[in-house]
Amino acid sequence: MSDDLSEGAKFVVIGGGTGSFALLTCLKKYVSDITALVNMADDGGSTGQLRDELGVLPPGDVRQCLVALSNSPKSRDLFNHRFSDGSLKGHAFGNLFLAALEDMTGNFVDAVELASEVLSITGRVEPVTLTNTVLCSEGKDGKTIRGQFVAAHKELAKNPKIWLEPVAEANPDAVLAILEADVVVIAPGNLYGSLAPALVVSGISDALIKTTAKRVYVANLVTKPGPTEAYKVHDFADEIERLVGDKFLDYMLYNTEMPSDELMNKYAHKGEYGVELDRVTLKKRHYRSKGADLLAKKVWTGSQGSDPLASVRSFIRHDSDAIARQLMRIYFE
Repeated sequence: MSDDLSEGAKFVVIGGGTGSFALLTCLKKYVSDITALVNMADDGGSTGQLRDELGVLPPGDVRQCLVALSNSPKSRDLFNHRFSDGSLKGHAFGNLFLAALEDMTGNFVDAVELASEVLSITGRVEPVTLTNTVLCSEGKDGKTIRGQFVAAHKELAKNPKIWLEPVAEANPDAVLAILEADVVVIAPGNLYGSLAPALVVSGISDALIKTTAKRVYVANLVTKPGPTEAYKVHDFADEIERLVGDKFLDYMLYNTEMPSDELMNKYAHKGEYGVELDRVTLKKRHYRSKGADLLAKKVWTGSQGSDPLASVRSFIRHDSDAIARQLMRIYFE
C-alpha cells in the first residue's frame, strides 16, 4: 500500500462491473477501510447461466470487486480464471466458487465472507440487496424490458423508468456502510445496467440522501447509443439524482481530456462518443464539479478471451489512479 494510506478514512464505492473493479484496485492503495457495494442485477454470461441453472444470486460483479480488493496475486488469478473448453467454457472460477458455497449453505453472505478471507481483501464487499431480483427497464416503445443483459441490447426510453422485480429489500450492512462513510463514491459504469440497479433499491437511495458523507459521482467518458446519446457531463449527474429521487450529490468528477479521434475510431463501439462539457449549465448545479485529466493513456484491450461479454465492454477507460487521487483530495477538503 502507498505511504499516503489514510488510516481512519471510510470510503464506500457503489456500482459493479469493470468501473468499480478498476477504481477499487487503485483506491485500496490510499484507503484501508473500503466497502464495495455491488448491484445484484447481473444476468449475462457465466453469471446468468448460474442464476438460471442454480437459482443463486449473481456472483459476477461481486467476484470482480473481491478480486479488485485482493492482496493475493495468485488468488486473484484463480478467481478470475475462465475455462476455455468443455461444459464450463466461459465460467470464471470465482463465480463457480461463490455459487457452489451459496448452493451448499443457502447463504450468499457467508459465501462472500469466505471468498474475502481466501482473497485476503482490503475492506469488504456487500451486495446492495439479498433479494433475488430482476432488473426491469422502460423500452423506447413503452414496453417493459426484463433483464440486464436484454436491456443492454434493446433501445431504452429517454429517462427510462427503472425498477426491480420483485421489489428489492436493501441489505442492512450496505445501508449502514453508507450512513457511516466519510466519502461515498458512485463509480463510473453503465448508467442503466450497473448503477441504476443499485440506486433504485429504496433503502440504498434513502441512505444516500440521509448520510453526512461527501457524496461523489464520477462521470462516464463516453455516451452510449440510445438513452445517453448526446448526454453531456451534467446530464449523467442529473440522471443519477433522478434515479435516487433527490438532489443528493455534493461533488461530481469529470474528465477534461477528450478521447482523440484516432482513439475513438479505433476503439469505440458503434454509437459511442466522448462526453462533452457544458460549463454554463454545470455552474448552475448545486454540487461542486471538479474537472481533471482522467483518461487512461493505455487502452484496455482485455485478456478474457473466453468471456462471452468481453466484446461489448468499453475499451476507453478512466485512469483510476487519477480518480483515486482526486477522491483523496475531496476527503481532505
